[in-house]
Amino acid sequence: MINISSVTIHQVHRLQKTSKETFSLAFANDNTKENLADYFEKAFSIEALTKQINDANSRFYFVYHDDELAAYFKINIGESQTEIGAQEGMELERLYIYPAYQNKKIGAFIINEVKIKAILEDKKYIWLGVWENNLRAIKFYKNQGFTKFESHIYYLGTDAQTDWMMHLECGE
Repeated sequence: MINISSVTIHQVHRLQKTSKETFSLAFANDNTKENLADYFEKAFSIEALTKQINDANSRFYFVYHDDELAAYFKINIGESQTEIGAQEGMELERLYIYPAYQNKKIGAFIINEVKIKAILEDKKYIWLGVWENNLRAIKFYKNQGFTKFESHIYYLGTDAQTDWMMHLECGE
């Protein structure tokens, strides 16, 4: 069984641990230790995560599979979106699944939940950024109906990487 719960400020340390672990599992082999450390300090410090949790336009969620923490994701609306800031869109900024829980339809479950949240908030589409070399994630998002609409440079430490920006219409 898959279920989600909102991350509270009392879970900030668990969120930090989960963020660092899942990001490392996904990208440590493709980046230097220095760039990862720099990114972790900016993105996953207790101060940064606390600020994001307290932001009314950002929400983190833990995803459980049979009561075990399997994944987490973050959505942003309004001015809290990292790029386009469009009022009609909702950003899926982070979606990370522990490897042991991949291929269990958790990603599709999350996309469906985000789509429901977007529709309930009268958003026309969901958008996200995904590293151009993360071919597995790109394939997954395409299979979920996302299409590329732009690309942008994303810095991981001092390394300039290209992210594809993809969107999914929420429908009428």
